[in-house]
Amino acid sequence: MTWPACATEPAETLPAPELLPRLGRDGSFSLYSRGVEEGFHHAAGALREAREKFVRPAALERFAPGRQLRVAEVAVGTGTNTAALLAATAAAGLELDWWGLELDQRPLGLALADAGFRAQWPAAVIRRLEGLSKGPRLRLGDARRRLPELLAAQAGRCDLVLLDAFSPTRCPQLWSKEFLERLGRLLRPDGRLLTYSSAAAVRRCLMDLGLDVQAIRPSGGGSGRWSAGTVASLTPLAPHPALRALEPFEREHLASRAGLPYRDPRGNASAAEILERRRQEQQRSPAPPGRLRPPADPGGLGCSEGHR
Repeated sequence: MTWPACATEPAETLPAPELLPRLGRDGSFSLYSRGVEEGFHHAAGALREAREKFVRPAALERFAPGRQLRVAEVAVGTGTNTAALLAATAAAGLELDWWGLELDQRPLGLALADAGFRAQWPAAVIRRLEGLSKGPRLRLGDARRRLPELLAAQAGRCDLVLLDAFSPTRCPQLWSKEFLERLGRLLRPDGRLLTYSSAAAVRRCLMDLGLDVQAIRPSGGGSGRWSAGTVASLTPLAPHPALRALEPFEREHLASRAGLPYRDPRGNASAAEILERRRQEQQRSPAPPGRLRPPADPGGLGCSEGHR
């Protein structure tokens, strides 16, 4: 997660928000941000979320052992997604060329200082994560300002792009049409953008940018129609157990006012400004109101329009 790119006031006027340790239902380490009033992970657990929403739909089996995987991660947070990917690529015999964008170093530092977090991973993963946390591949600062540097070096070269910022209603800066367009430019033709978000505004933006969009299936416990997140690619996504096509009710929802994008044309608007712009555009829009009614989520990791 990235802060204060998600704040409503200039960063220099804000104190660092309080970060409260949390444990998910799977026992994994997480945090809650008082500044954003949102948790870093689903209550089911950070470890489960990382594996279900980022590692599994990445379909690492697509790559032959020995292949170098180039990954860009936006909002590194506690480093759980990074660690899960490090462990998975090592098991698959893949090399990882990782680049991250993050403003606040504290969440990763708190995770690495936590005995429970460290116990979740092999020692080699912790050593690599510690190295990345101090190295030049972790670009610190507002992701909107640091992304052009990454594009200059990695445009069209990334196999995976991970987007794990706070939810669109809390941090619309990192879900705007303009930011998503730049993220898409990092991808190889067969690369994948992965996110936990199932928000109509995010999916519609990705589709309008010409990407093939599919939903992530919950790995267990959730309804088959429920979405655990979103995968997008410049080329058609091959069938995979972790993915499914969007349901008719989801596509209908994209055409509603809920599908109108977050806009940040100059790349420096506050959350409040972006949300107000979208509210006004929704009021003027002839599109029907959003009335998404997905099935109940019986303890899985599904996300509704309003949650993450």
